[in-house]
Amino acid sequence: MTYARDDFESLPRMPSWVTSTRAETPEDVAFLSGAALAHLHLVLRHEDVPQTLLRARLTLRVAEACVTHQGRPERASDLRDVLAFLQSDDNPGPAGEVYLTWRQAVERPVSVNTLHCALPQVEAEQIATWLDAAQGAPIARAAAVLQVVIKERPRDHTASLLLADAALAQALEWSHVLPLLALSLKRADLRKADGDLRLACHRAISAAATDAVREASDLTRRVARLHAVAPKLRAKGADEAVALFLSQDAVAPAALTSLRSDRAARRFCDRLVDLGAVREMTGRDTFRLYGV
Repeated sequence: MTYARDDFESLPRMPSWVTSTRAETPEDVAFLSGAALAHLHLVLRHEDVPQTLLRARLTLRVAEACVTHQGRPERASDLRDVLAFLQSDDNPGPAGEVYLTWRQAVERPVSVNTLHCALPQVEAEQIATWLDAAQGAPIARAAAVLQVVIKERPRDHTASLLLADAALAQALEWSHVLPLLALSLKRADLRKADGDLRLACHRAISAAATDAVREASDLTRRVARLHAVAPKLRAKGADEAVALFLSQDAVAPAALTSLRSDRAARRFCDRLVDLGAVREMTGRDTFRLYGV
């Protein structure tokens, strides 16, 4: 499916001088990361950006990065499968637990209680202490939280990166955690400290913010297509089904309970694919997943 070029051209693009400039000094790195973050902040305020879906898509990617940091082989497609077909009494496994942790943290407004629910192994009072202790500009605060949590929990990279992103969200007065740092921080970066760690965080934010803006633009275009074809969907329960696609990275037909039957759900998904509104994401003949 090819999308028209005239849709959402008003969504501001990341300036080329942010993405193409080679930063040689710490001051240059900090300046460019701030510019990239400010531009992302502007994009996120655009009313057409599907905020929930953007967080869901980035959550899958940072979960994959955290799993990779653990030296595990699971990738995004594996994580999608784990959660899409997880039953109430199933064990999601270590990789699935990482993905669940991130999902729980980003789906509700950022708060100590939300973070404790996502990280039950960490006391709520400890989370509050770490977040309150961070000072300075947003990226410096995120780096400070990252460093102190790594020191306290050196093997728990998921908690470290999640709480660092939470500190960033709070500093920027965002309502929800937007997964960013784990998109670009390398495992070797997590062994750095002080100025070296702050510099690594600045570089990571520059790359991640640019990536997030690109993802937001793509999703905005795809969601516009889904909204455009929605009036053509005559199935009873179609509105509820469309809402699910607007909030989740991937949807199994079985999750579309408003469509009454598995057969109706599969036909609905195939119809959306034919209309160019969603994609089949597995390439399989069975146990398929669909997403915007």
